[in-house]
Amino acid sequence: MASFSTEDVHPRERVSYWDTNVIRGFAKLKVPANEPFNGSLTVGSIGSIGVSRTESDPFEIHRGRAEIAHSHGDDCFICLQCRGRSTHVQGDRETVINEGEFFLADLRRPFIGRLETRGSIVTIRAARGEVEARVGPVGQLLSLTLDTQDAVAGLTFGFLAMLPDRLDGIDAAAAPKIAEQVLDLVALAYSNRAESKASLSAPRTAALTILKTAIESRLHDPNLKPFTAAAAAGISVRYANALLAQEQTGLEAYIITRRLERCRRALEDPMQARRAIGDIAFCWGFSDLSHFGRRFKAEYGCSPGEYRKQRTA
Repeated sequence: MASFSTEDVHPRERVSYWDTNVIRGFAKLKVPANEPFNGSLTVGSIGSIGVSRTESDPFEIHRGRAEIAHSHGDDCFICLQCRGRSTHVQGDRETVINEGEFFLADLRRPFIGRLETRGSIVTIRAARGEVEARVGPVGQLLSLTLDTQDAVAGLTFGFLAMLPDRLDGIDAAAAPKIAEQVLDLVALAYSNRAESKASLSAPRTAALTILKTAIESRLHDPNLKPFTAAAAAGISVRYANALLAQEQTGLEAYIITRRLERCRRALEDPMQARRAIGDIAFCWGFSDLSHFGRRFKAEYGCSPGEYRKQRTA
């Protein structure tokens, strides 16, 4: 975990310090003229996700095409407004984020972010693939804020907001599992919102989000088949396949891919090193060990046993 603060920096140098050590070329920084500025940042990681907490006076950032072109990776931000108020402008959408709300930002698209009042923001940074595997294309969710008045969103907000205070105490072996839980909770919150207020996003996007969440929550069930997955999402198999076709896959293939991914992660986990491969496969819905082995090798280029040896050696 790393920390940065303007507390011991001369007032005339604080904006420059913030730009150099916190913004670091991510965007162009603007701070209200002739006003004092103070800020602090705590940043670290849990498994595959980044976690940070910013507490500061008002400032504004402009992330344009030049900054995007010099960035590495393809990530999304999940931003929690713990105190104060912010505005996020991306494309033709301007979103006001009040205290107790969170929203999704796409780092591949230009945006303007303004902290309107002194406040505190917790940010989760995750790979786009990890997010979209759970919620579908993020584009339709960019203007959708979730707040703590919704039970699932409130649970998600509370869990994510406490992460910066726990970074140093999280065991390295447990970190990947916690990262998965973070993203699963975010997906569940968005799915719950899509089910109750589907009119706020495109119907196909809402349906895809609900379908993927239904699948993720049932991967352990060997009786999860295309028909039962579609039924759980309240749609037909034909429509489910049409939704997934935009991602160049189908319902049955998507279920198998997600099960294989869960098994792969278990095989990489040092805490599960003594666990039988068959037990892992069965617990993630595979009922035939030979079939699991063939599908795993086709997906990852080696057998499950070989994969475990490579990753845990």
